[in-house]
Amino acid sequence: MTLDRPRYLAAALRRRGYLFSSWPWRALVYAACTLPIAGALFVGLLAVVVPLWATIRAVRQGQSVELPVVAFLTVAGLAMLALAPIVSAVVAPLERWRLGLVDPRPLAGARLRGLAARYTSPAAWREVAYTFWLGGAVPVAYWMLFLLILLDFTLIASPWLAADSDRVILVQTTVDTPAQAIPYAVVGLLCIPVLWYLLGLLVAVQAVVARRLIGGPVDGVALREVTRSRTRLVNAYEAERRRIERDVHDAAQPRLTSLTLQLGLAKLDVPDDSPAAKPLAIAHGQAKALMVTLRQIVQGIRPQHLAELGLAGAVRELAAATTVPVAVHADLRQPLPELVETTAYFVVSESVSNVAQHARATRAEVRLTQADQDLVVEVEDDGRGGASPGQGTGLAGLADRVAAVNGRLLLASPAGGPTVLRVELPCHR
Repeated sequence: MTLDRPRYLAAALRRRGYLFSSWPWRALVYAACTLPIAGALFVGLLAVVVPLWATIRAVRQGQSVELPVVAFLTVAGLAMLALAPIVSAVVAPLERWRLGLVDPRPLAGARLRGLAARYTSPAAWREVAYTFWLGGAVPVAYWMLFLLILLDFTLIASPWLAADSDRVILVQTTVDTPAQAIPYAVVGLLCIPVLWYLLGLLVAVQAVVARRLIGGPVDGVALREVTRSRTRLVNAYEAERRRIERDVHDAAQPRLTSLTLQLGLAKLDVPDDSPAAKPLAIAHGQAKALMVTLRQIVQGIRPQHLAELGLAGAVRELAAATTVPVAVHADLRQPLPELVETTAYFVVSESVSNVAQHARATRAEVRLTQADQDLVVEVEDDGRGGASPGQGTGLAGLADRVAAVNGRLLLASPAGGPTVLRVELPCHR
C-alpha cells in the first residue's frame, strides 16, 4: 500500500521518511529567506524597543526620565503604529508567496481596497500582528536554533579543536586530548537529525501562524461558492422535475388513458368464451393499474392538490388522510416561492408520516406561519419522543432537503415527548 504524499511541511513532519524527503531542504530554504526579512523588521523594532526597555528599567530603579526621552518614545511609538499597516501591506503578499515553499495549499489574501481599509479592516491588523511577530518572536527563535547548531558543530569539531589547542571547553566539561573529545563528537553527529527536525518544526510553526494571520477567508469564499452551486443545482433539479411532471401529465397519461379505453372497448366486443377474452382482460387490468402507478409518480413529483389548493389547503388535505388526528393552523399572508412551497409540503408530509408510524401519538398539530421573510413550519405531537436523525425515520433526508434551500431544521424530542419539529425556510424571491 502506498502512502499519500504529504501536501505541506506540518504533515510531512509526522511521516517516518521526513529526513529522506525534500521537506527538510525546503524548510532550510524557507528559513534562509526568512532571515533578511525578519532581520530588517527586528532592527526596526529595536530602534523603539531598546530605548523603551531602558526607560522602563530606569523608572523601576527610581531614576528620573528626561522629557525629551518621553517625547521621543511617544512619537516613535505612534509612528511605528501608523506605519505598521503600510509595512504589512508589503510584507504580507511576500510572505504569502514564500509560504508556497513549505505549504503549497492555496492561500488568498484579504481584499483591502484603499488606504483607509488598511487602518479599519480586522484582516489588515492581523497582517500587522504577523509583521510584529515576524520581526520580534521569529528572530529570537532563529537565534536560539542557531546557538544549538553552533554548539552541535563545536561538539563535532571538538577532536580537531583539542588537537590544535591545549584545552577545549565543551558545555560544562573540559577536554585536553582528541580521544576525550570523540564521545562528544559522536553525540554531535547523533544530534544532527534532531536539529533537522527542530528546524522543520520551527518553520512549520511559522507557516501555521502565517496561514492563520495573513490568509484571507478562503473557507468562507469556498462555502459561499458551494452554497451558490447547491442553489443552482436545486433550481435545475426542480426545473427538471417540473418538466418530467409536465411530460408525464400531458403526454404519457393521456395516451395511457386512451389505451385503457381502447382495451375496454375491445373487451366489450370480444365474447367471454373467446380465446382472446382472458388475455385482453388481463391487459386491460394492467393498463388500469399502470394508470394508478403513473398518477402516484406524478403526485410524488409535485402533488396536484398543492398546485390547485396552495400550501395551506394541501396540508389540510394531507392531515385529513392521516390516521392520527392532525390540527392545521395556517397564517400565510403572502404568496410563497414554488420551491419553498414544495419543500414545506414534503416536510409536513414526512413529519406527519413519522408521527403516524413511529411516535405512538394520539394527536398532532401543524403550524404554518410567515415571520419576516421566512416561512416557519412547526409539527408537534404528543407521542413518546426520542426522535433522532440516526434512527432511520427520514429526518436526515429531511434535513438535507431543508438545507438545499438554505433553510434550517430544529428538533426537540425528549424521551417521553412531546416532539416539536421546526423548519425555517427563507422566502426571498
